[in-house]
Amino acid sequence: MTKKIMRKIINIDEKKCNGCGQCVLDCAEGAIEIIDGKAKLVGEIFCDGLGACLSGCPTGALTITEREADDFDEAAVHAMLEKKKAQAGKKPLVPLMECGCPSSQTTTLKPARTVPGAASCGSALGHWPVKLKLVQPQAPFLRGADLLLLADCAACAYPALHADLLPGKAVVMGCPKFDDPAEYIEKLASILKAAQPKSLTVAIMEVPCCGGFGFAAQKAIEASGVAVPAKVVTIARNGEILEQKAIA
Repeated sequence: MTKKIMRKIINIDEKKCNGCGQCVLDCAEGAIEIIDGKAKLVGEIFCDGLGACLSGCPTGALTITEREADDFDEAAVHAMLEKKKAQAGKKPLVPLMECGCPSSQTTTLKPARTVPGAASCGSALGHWPVKLKLVQPQAPFLRGADLLLLADCAACAYPALHADLLPGKAVVMGCPKFDDPAEYIEKLASILKAAQPKSLTVAIMEVPCCGGFGFAAQKAIEASGVAVPAKVVTIARNGEILEQKAIA
């Protein structure tokens, strides 16, 4: 049984937390996870109290406090990280569906024609699926493509998506607030290695939780070792493009 001692440990203010997941990436011990859209300490024994996660938090939701807590257990940390690594290796990138569900079936599409007289352009989507969790890194439409990593909300907010950002690109979508950032980095790195895309454009919203997508893309590029020109396009909630900047 782990003994309680007075020591420094992380404190998470859930009211300030926006669920961006930056702290999950910054915590080498795996003490923090995103659960129901909020960062949570999964076990006192996993937190060393050194505060490596503090600087990356965009909302100041993380602080170090001194209180009675379970003592830090380095052996338990190593065991937990090894277990996670083993589980990640066994888990398929996309769950197999014997029913042949169309949500995960790789399909090449022909964009629909513009309806005569319509004010908007036709669809520029050229493949299926589009969710990052469902797309296989070996999918033919990814090979040598200009890749668009699109935040879910950005697809709704940007009115010129099919006329401006999407044409000629393969697209993968997700939400950095409600999904595991570590899984995104692993999946993106796999795509970069397998597909060797010509370029990577990350389209995010101006809200803080969306910033995790740009960070995930940067870490995936580093992890993959693939030199790909990449940029982040930030979209306002009113649909305007606020900024475009290269990922260093």
